[in-house]
Amino acid sequence: MRRIDARLDHGRCPMIRAAMRRMAKGAVLSALLASGIAWAAAPLPSFNADLGRTTVSGLSSGAFMAHQFHIAFSGTVRGAGIVAGGPYYCAQGQLALALNRCMQIRMGAPDPAVLLAIARGYAQQGLIDPLENLADARVYLFTGTRDQTVAGPVVEAVRQFYLRAGLPAANLDYRHDLAAGHAMLTEDFGNSCASTGPPYLNDCDYDQAGAILKALYPDLKPAAIRPGGNVVAFDQSEFFRAGDVSGPVSGPLPGVPWPIPGMGRAALGLDDTGYAYIPAACMNGDTCKVHVAFHGCKQTVDDIQDKFIEHAGYNRWADSNDIIVLYPQIRRDRVSNPNGCWDWWGYSGADYATKTGPQMAAIRAMLDRLAAGR
Repeated sequence: MRRIDARLDHGRCPMIRAAMRRMAKGAVLSALLASGIAWAAAPLPSFNADLGRTTVSGLSSGAFMAHQFHIAFSGTVRGAGIVAGGPYYCAQGQLALALNRCMQIRMGAPDPAVLLAIARGYAQQGLIDPLENLADARVYLFTGTRDQTVAGPVVEAVRQFYLRAGLPAANLDYRHDLAAGHAMLTEDFGNSCASTGPPYLNDCDYDQAGAILKALYPDLKPAAIRPGGNVVAFDQSEFFRAGDVSGPVSGPLPGVPWPIPGMGRAALGLDDTGYAYIPAACMNGDTCKVHVAFHGCKQTVDDIQDKFIEHAGYNRWADSNDIIVLYPQIRRDRVSNPNGCWDWWGYSGADYATKTGPQMAAIRAMLDRLAAGR
């Protein structure tokens, strides 16, 4: 698989540098590169995807997003892998709570009973799917004992949320015994296990992607030695427009119009280009499952090139189990989202945690596209 060229800033002309960045992002890891560099990503293709076996996972902000997406779309999403994330609607639209209750616990740990009551209210209003769907879901949770970014009690609150919502204890795999920092864990790639830093992939002699997928799909076959499918770049902008909002809405700070005038749609989150790993069997028309892998903060392609896509570990398992892996991408915005995080505290609008939230609706539309070939 071809890597993105990170050496993009040697040109002196800003227009040339911008064009080179767009070129590199549209060209990443795709079979479309056989004849040269792609200047623009193509539309996301349709496949014979069975959305009834969709699962999600993520690290950090991606873990918050994976859990949030699971709860909102539990009628479609059958399971979630959450690595260093917190419970549904933990921040309640407030950045102060996000920082001091949902990452660190200076304001006390999240209360799963309170958050579950909010979720039940949303379900009654039809803003999220009925929580009864969780009765046959499957969940993997992880917190590292050396993680100083998202406190262990925050992840424990996710466990309590699921159990109180009706998830059977036998369907929940909770790991909290590894001396790992704040990162996605791998068998043999990345930083030392206890560290926290870019690319937020740590060599802990532990195949976390495999552990997640085995927890969510108990009938999983062994991973392929070398992935034989293709990573394709696709145009996310059509889905972003589908999930966009019109007019000012209530933001994370009371009384502040959102988006801030002049900020533009970039503040709502998605980047222009996303990526997907497509096994050969799925390309050939076989029925395939879909797994959405949400990167963490500072893990976008702009930040760490293809490291998350290539080295997190999902593709080997996907290849032998007919799983399309969707790698959606967030846009870094210097005002609203400088670290390229998924929205789990409200920067994209008041409905960020519901089915109509801009990022939520966009990812759901991507899933529908993948299944449009059925």
